[in-house]
Amino acid sequence: MKFTKTLLASALFALSTAGLSPLAMADSAPNKLNQALKAYENQDYAAAFNLFKPFAEQGVASVQLILGLMYDNGRGVKQDYHQAVKWYEKAAEQGVKEAQFNLGNAYFKGEGVKQDYHQAFKWYEKAAEQGDSNAQFNLGGMYGKGRGVKQDYHQAVKWYEKAAGQGKAEAQFNLGNMYYKGQGVKQDYHQAFKWYEKAAEQGDSKAQFNVGLMYDKGQGVKQDYHQAFKWFEKTAEQGEAAAQSKLGLMYALGHGVRQDEQQAKYWVGKACDNGDQNGCDLYRIFNKGE
Repeated sequence: MKFTKTLLASALFALSTAGLSPLAMADSAPNKLNQALKAYENQDYAAAFNLFKPFAEQGVASVQLILGLMYDNGRGVKQDYHQAVKWYEKAAEQGVKEAQFNLGNAYFKGEGVKQDYHQAFKWYEKAAEQGDSNAQFNLGGMYGKGRGVKQDYHQAVKWYEKAAGQGKAEAQFNLGNMYYKGQGVKQDYHQAFKWYEKAAEQGDSKAQFNVGLMYDKGQGVKQDYHQAFKWFEKTAEQGEAAAQSKLGLMYALGHGVRQDEQQAKYWVGKACDNGDQNGCDLYRIFNKGE
C-alpha cells in the first residue's frame, strides 16, 4: 500500500480523540506530523521515519499504519517484514482497515509471519466488513478457493459483488465468471456480460477478451462481429495471445472488419510467437502454398 496524504489526515484526526498521551496532545504535534509528511514528500525518508515513530509508539493508530508501511517498503529504515507486521497489528487492533488488509496480506504471503490462511481470512474479513474493496475482493477469492475457510461460492459471490459495486475491476471480472459458470448463483449470461463489460471498460484485458467472445458468440448479448472485433483488438494490443489469434481469424473471415489476408497473417503470427497453439495452427494454414 502506498503512503498518502489521507493517512496523515487520519493521524491528525486521531490526535483530537480523547485519551491520547500528553505527547500526542502537545500543541506541536500537528506541526511535527506536517514536518514528517513534508520530509516524506521530499524523499527524506529517514527524517520522516524519526518524526513519525514517537506518535506510533504513543498509540496513534494511523501513524502505526504509516510506520508499518515504511518498514514494509524499506523507506527511512531497513526493510523488515517482522516490524511491519508488528505495527500493522497494532493499528489493525485499533480498527484501521488498511492495516487489517495489510496484516491479512502478510499472513497470506507469509511475510514477517508464518503463512496462515486462517489468520489472513480473519483480518481480510475485518477490513472487508469496514468496506475495504481490496479486502472484499480477497475474501471472495478465499471463499472461492476454500483457503482459510470452507469453500462457499455463495459467499464468494457476495464479497465479489461488494467489491465490484465499488468499481474494482478484478472483482467485476470474477463476478462475471461466477455468473458465466453458474457458481454460487444461477447461470446468467446477461449478468456475466454486464460485469465483464464493466471490467473491460476499466482496461482489464481478460474481461475485454471475454466481452469479445460473448459478442462473437451472441451469449448474453446480440451477436455483433463489429463489437467483437473492437474488444479483441483492445486486448490483442495488450499482448493477449488468444485475442491476437481471434483477431487474425476475424481478418481472415471478414467478420466485423474488411477482409485482409496480411493482417490475418500478422495477428496469428503474433499469437503464435506468444505461445498460442491455435495461432500457430492458423498461421500454418494461412501460409500454405507460399
